[in-house]
Amino acid sequence: MGLPQLKDQGFCYAEYQSWGSQDRYELIDGEAFAMAPAPTIPHQNLVLHIATQLKRALAGKPCQPFIAPVDVLLPHGNETDGAVRTVVQPDVFVVCDPAKITERAILGAPDWIVEVLSPATASRDHIGKRLAYEQAGVLEYWLVHPIDKVLMIYILEDGAYGKPIVLALEGETPIAVLPGLVIQWPEESLPVEAE
Repeated sequence: MGLPQLKDQGFCYAEYQSWGSQDRYELIDGEAFAMAPAPTIPHQNLVLHIATQLKRALAGKPCQPFIAPVDVLLPHGNETDGAVRTVVQPDVFVVCDPAKITERAILGAPDWIVEVLSPATASRDHIGKRLAYEQAGVLEYWLVHPIDKVLMIYILEDGAYGKPIVLALEGETPIAVLPGLVIQWPEESLPVEAE
């Protein structure tokens, strides 16, 4: 099913749900973005590497890890669920407020989000999603660059992300908003995605 004709006010979650599951989209301020074809195996291996550590570290704790595809609704103001115009599917994320977790989606900002960059989505992850996460109140946002082997960390302070902390993907990296949790990077070379 193709994307419906764009309306002046853009799309909302109620319309997004009617598009069916054959094609995957994200909405950022009502604008629909087609998800790239299925991620590469190296991309998914890195997502699994991060998610597996989180699953073990958070076992029995109130915070829960998730991996895409899970709809995350980021409302502006008092938007009702169906009227939400920003719906994303982060690669890996953690939600510490159980009230945000429903059977179908996450309603509100996760505490921590990781996007593993691929050439098809890097620009949107760096610009559109970063701004959406900042506005929604995501406390910590990581951008993993597997090709350059670099990690960019944005931490929300006074409602805004400042300059990113830039680190090499080596050793371990603590998660600021989840005290005591670290992500161990693989000792072997990270897989490189085709350009």
